[in-house]
Amino acid sequence: MPAAAASASNAQVQTLLSENATPHVSAPGNISVTANHGSAASNNDGFALTPPHSPTTMRVTKRNGREEPVDLNKIVRAVTRCCEGLNDVDPMRVALKTISGLYDHASTRELDQLSIRTAAELTMEEPEYAKLAARLLGGYIDKEVAGQEIHSFSQSVSSGHRLGLIGERLLGFVQTHARKLNDAIDVRETRRFEYFGLRTVYDRYLLKHPAQRTVIETPQYFFMRIACALSETVTDALELYRLFAALDYLPSSPTLFNAGTTHEQLSSCFLLDSPEDSLEAIYKRYGDVAMLSKFSGGIGLAYSRIRSRGALIRSTNGHSNGIVPWLKTLDASVAAVNQGGKRKGACCVYLETWHADVEEFLELRDNTGDDAQRTHNLNLANWVPDLFMARVERDEEWSLFDPHDVPQLVDLWGDDFERAYIAAENAGLARKRIKARELYSRMMRSLAQTGNGWMTFKDKSNRACNQTALPGNVVHLSNLCTEILEVSSTGETAVCNLGSINIAQHINDGAFDFAKLAQTVRVAVRQLDRVIDLNFYPIDSARVSNLRWRPVGLGLMGLQDVFFLLRLPFDSEAARQLSAQIQEEIYFHALTTSCELAESLSAHPSFADTRAARGELQFDAWHIVPANTGRWQALRERIQTSGLRNSLLLAIAPTATIASIAGCYECIEPQVSNLFKRETLSGDFLQVNRYLVDELKRLGLWTETVRNGIKLAEGSIQSLLQIPEPLRLIYRTSWELPMRALIDMAADRGAYLDQSQSLNLFMENPNIGVLSSMYMYAWKRGLKTTYYLRSRPATRIAKTTVSEAPSAQAAMAAVVCSLENPESCEACQ
Repeated sequence: MPAAAASASNAQVQTLLSENATPHVSAPGNISVTANHGSAASNNDGFALTPPHSPTTMRVTKRNGREEPVDLNKIVRAVTRCCEGLNDVDPMRVALKTISGLYDHASTRELDQLSIRTAAELTMEEPEYAKLAARLLGGYIDKEVAGQEIHSFSQSVSSGHRLGLIGERLLGFVQTHARKLNDAIDVRETRRFEYFGLRTVYDRYLLKHPAQRTVIETPQYFFMRIACALSETVTDALELYRLFAALDYLPSSPTLFNAGTTHEQLSSCFLLDSPEDSLEAIYKRYGDVAMLSKFSGGIGLAYSRIRSRGALIRSTNGHSNGIVPWLKTLDASVAAVNQGGKRKGACCVYLETWHADVEEFLELRDNTGDDAQRTHNLNLANWVPDLFMARVERDEEWSLFDPHDVPQLVDLWGDDFERAYIAAENAGLARKRIKARELYSRMMRSLAQTGNGWMTFKDKSNRACNQTALPGNVVHLSNLCTEILEVSSTGETAVCNLGSINIAQHINDGAFDFAKLAQTVRVAVRQLDRVIDLNFYPIDSARVSNLRWRPVGLGLMGLQDVFFLLRLPFDSEAARQLSAQIQEEIYFHALTTSCELAESLSAHPSFADTRAARGELQFDAWHIVPANTGRWQALRERIQTSGLRNSLLLAIAPTATIASIAGCYECIEPQVSNLFKRETLSGDFLQVNRYLVDELKRLGLWTETVRNGIKLAEGSIQSLLQIPEPLRLIYRTSWELPMRALIDMAADRGAYLDQSQSLNLFMENPNIGVLSSMYMYAWKRGLKTTYYLRSRPATRIAKTTVSEAPSAQAAMAAVVCSLENPESCEACQ
């Protein structure tokens, strides 16, 4: 900090610390300094005066309940110790604010919390304060754990077992290897956290005493618990622990929540095929969804087999009310089962585009209209066949059917679907005919108004899935976040276990470290495969499917960090090539590791039913030839000989929470802003782009004027002309990037991604014409799925779409214009 400021701050503290002055508190937060002259009270008038306030009456309460006199030096030293290596923070600013919060009998816990909060509030001004806040919080957690006489990892596990939190399996493993595991704990690794990440770990992930609600493990004990729970040997556990502690790789939230506990439900995603069209099947599916949601699973649920509104119910000779009342009941159930209070229950319903209730389905998330016809907790996704998109492009009609009349359509895709669909049209089975572009415009309106009604593509999802080599093996839907694509049926609930590599941690000396990436992939795949055998399955159909196919979903996060570190604009050709190369390397080493596991353990039981058994790999479905064909051909032959342990290996999940823990940007996304408030279950936190701040500091531009300019521009720097143009290009936000670049990058990596990716698209003010062109382009590039349409500001968009939503005619006209003049779509350029 500047010398003058340091001198002034020290002077203030020294005033409080001087021998002849003591803090006197009239009210919490108000301190005055009283001189102590030691004179006795005068008794000349025959009565005793009240003596002046004594310094010995100013006391604080420690965590163990004991009281002691205030020692301001301890506060200053506690903050200063945490500032090691943080050259741009002023410890006195934090210490003085903490001292100002003193009052008689204040607890040391309150003072620690004030120090943490003060440092966190300064983060927007100087990013290094996030590190200081994290270090202070780390010390706070250590004290909380030690206060329960827990001084080692093995003691933490034993305590958790006594409290009914830790399972017998983990307890036995830790007791057997206690010395090695305790010695391996590296408390220094906690300093890697940013405040926002450690706060999330503390609030949501560390095991808590059931009654006292104090945490019984430190962050490093937490990582070691997860590593031990997912390992068979102490060597494997230590290797995995080091990966977690370095924030190089993290498994998904359900694994972090539940590994080593009495209920080890470690899987992230469950995909349920549509219930059969009967009362019993529908209510059984409600129960399945509730059980999966109870144990932290995110749900994808198809609903295309349920008959449409007006269809005959033969048993009662009445008519069906369609899918909406059933989804309304599901909506209430999802809201009620909130995953043990750890996070909200969540479900996405998928409907095929030919279903006769599709128009009502698209209105379920509308902000206006009859609330009895709205489902505010469910997410919605369209399961779209190529035939529909082709008819939109050719401006043809589209037929809507009741699934009771065409039950075969649900289980068909590609040419088989097209033939059956056209045959049903020719047979006069359609309940309604509509212009394909009219229905498409309604899909776009739903996306524009709600961000929901995601576009996912049925035929590419099946054509490029390793599991669909044989007839009858069909992908019926994706998951809650649109990155999982697995076969499902009445008897099989698809499951996926997720983890993500923090590729921001794989930069060395200004270059991407592909050797380190290969090692990380190998460790991660082995861990994910192990989860399949350890997992607690809430329903039997999930166990059947997972043991048969053994799919996993290894993804990545921190792509934006990589581009910042290498100073690459997100939409540059160099960035696009690097992104594809990273994904190719992950795919190659994931396949290699799975093949090695098949050789040492066994291939998954359905390997013979997969495309890989026929020598087909993911890039073949994209008609892509990798650069190094020799290594791929050798691996292809090895797989055909030895098999694969896992039918599917890769999926890029959104990583919102674990990216916060790791201190990197989410998955494959560009930054949303250079300066913004992050709203999480742990509270609202300010976040600043530390890479940009470092650049501006070097240029002498990180000033109050620039900070205010970024605030006024809502996190953009494009209007700040004092910042050099190359930096403005690198630090554009998602709202300032062409969506064509994101779609092209997604298509490039898709050739090496055997499931899919949670691909958000961004548009500040959604426009129906632009949207229609954008999603048509995504389909033509061969994307399997897309995720949310993000817009901002939400309040303004909501107001616009409620009061000024385009009419059906206007939306239709916009679609026609954009599809017939595709190159005029600015968002896709």
